[in-house]
Amino acid sequence: MKLASWNVNGIRGIHKKGLFLPFIEGVKPDIVCLQETKAEQHQSEIDLPEYKEYWNSSTARKGYAGTAIFTKESPSSVVLGLPENIVEKYSLSKDTYGDPNKEGRVITAEYKDFFIVSVYTPNSKGDLSRLNLRHKHWDPAFLAHVKQLNKQKPVIFCGDLNVAHTPDDLAHPKENEGEHGFTKEERVGVDNIIRAGFVDSFRHFTPKGKEHYTWWSHFRNARARNIGWRIDYFFISQKLLPKLRSAKIHSGFLGSDHCPISIELDV
Repeated sequence: MKLASWNVNGIRGIHKKGLFLPFIEGVKPDIVCLQETKAEQHQSEIDLPEYKEYWNSSTARKGYAGTAIFTKESPSSVVLGLPENIVEKYSLSKDTYGDPNKEGRVITAEYKDFFIVSVYTPNSKGDLSRLNLRHKHWDPAFLAHVKQLNKQKPVIFCGDLNVAHTPDDLAHPKENEGEHGFTKEERVGVDNIIRAGFVDSFRHFTPKGKEHYTWWSHFRNARARNIGWRIDYFFISQKLLPKLRSAKIHSGFLGSDHCPISIELDV
């Protein structure tokens, strides 16, 4: 089974450019997880008869954030957002930017042998004004969600985590130390995911090495120069590791400031 993930930074825009369907045709995923859809399902104008579509669109602000799962196999259940008991436990409520659990940032689909979660983690902002929400509330709440799922069956979660985990995951770590996307607090969030037993699928095959990026700034021709960040991930439960066959970054697909990523599993 092949699974793909892509922060499309606006599903309508990328489709109008004629760049979404070539990705589907080129990668041929069985399940596609999307982030930053910035639309509701009826607005997407995408016709993929092979896939069933499940959307979690922002109710707080139209045309903002949002996640979706396109899948060839029907899941047994789909849950939008984080569970209320977790939201309450971690006080994941409205900040000055809004309520992150109403921004369409998480969608969870259950299949016979695993759960899959598409996630678009809140950005800490350039002035770090959302770092407290991210570090103290969102990251522990999301981890609690996937750990809770993992008690039932293995979990695959993927998407834009808005953090480069190690110095190998961005082109200029020294210059960006302490900046949003590379603070100690954000990186600890990924440390905690790994301590909980989830595996960074790409680093399983490529434990070291730079130049493997999934996001590039629009400024200074960053993408052409490959001055980027790896902030999009596929994490899998330890139980699925023997079935993991590949983990790839598809930097050749354009249309977004992010590129797609994928994994293959024998499931």
